[in-house]
Amino acid sequence: MTPRRRRAGGGRRAQRNEAARLTDQLLDAGFNKKQVGEILGRNPSLVSQFFTKNKGASLVPALRAAVQAVQAGVRDAESLQAIAAGHIQPRLAKSGAMARVRGRGGIRAEKTVTEDGRRVKRWTSSMARAGRQHIASGASRLRPVVEEAAANGGKIAFTVRARKGSFKHDSGRLADSPGVRRNVVQRRDGTEERAYANNVGGPGSGMEGFDAVEFKAMVDAAGGDVAAAVQTWLVDNNRIEPGTVIVGLEIRAWTARED
Repeated sequence: MTPRRRRAGGGRRAQRNEAARLTDQLLDAGFNKKQVGEILGRNPSLVSQFFTKNKGASLVPALRAAVQAVQAGVRDAESLQAIAAGHIQPRLAKSGAMARVRGRGGIRAEKTVTEDGRRVKRWTSSMARAGRQHIASGASRLRPVVEEAAANGGKIAFTVRARKGSFKHDSGRLADSPGVRRNVVQRRDGTEERAYANNVGGPGSGMEGFDAVEFKAMVDAAGGDVAAAVQTWLVDNNRIEPGTVIVGLEIRAWTARED
């Protein structure tokens, strides 16, 4: 990662708040604002507001920890995210209670319906993702998505990220994850993302979701480890080489379509 060139007018740094000054150190180390946002678990537009609107005071401890880690030689994004996360306090509502915010690792959706004359909320979809470190510890945030989908008769699809050479089929083949542009994403670090059961309509879209009850049974057989269950499915169905390390996994679940 090439350190950025210093721009004219650097003397203005003395007027910046602590969040902006710490962010500047990360930018000088070769990171960009999008990457800083990912380390903090925040939108990169907020990082820009450290400089333009004097925001970011609550994130100073996390930024300081990230800067210290970078100075110590840590460059891996997931490691920096884990370090910063330990210094980020939950957002609070005006009442002082913890604010309801959407975590970057998961999304849940529901709709309001009428049942027996009462308006109740019904689950419609969920999504959660896990990186290398979370997968190594069992990817616990993925299991609730599977369980909720199974309880509601839903469908499941997943996207897996692994070393490019580990996949047994060329990208885009119908025998694997169809659609080079639609369901395969190649990364510059030599890994590749492939989506399975992610039917979006049209020729070559593949199957429309795994049955969630069957998928949950597969996860239960793996001791509740969703990543291990996915890895077993990929190996058993001749998608990847045995022993392949999964470095990223996203599970998506939705309400099954009523015919």
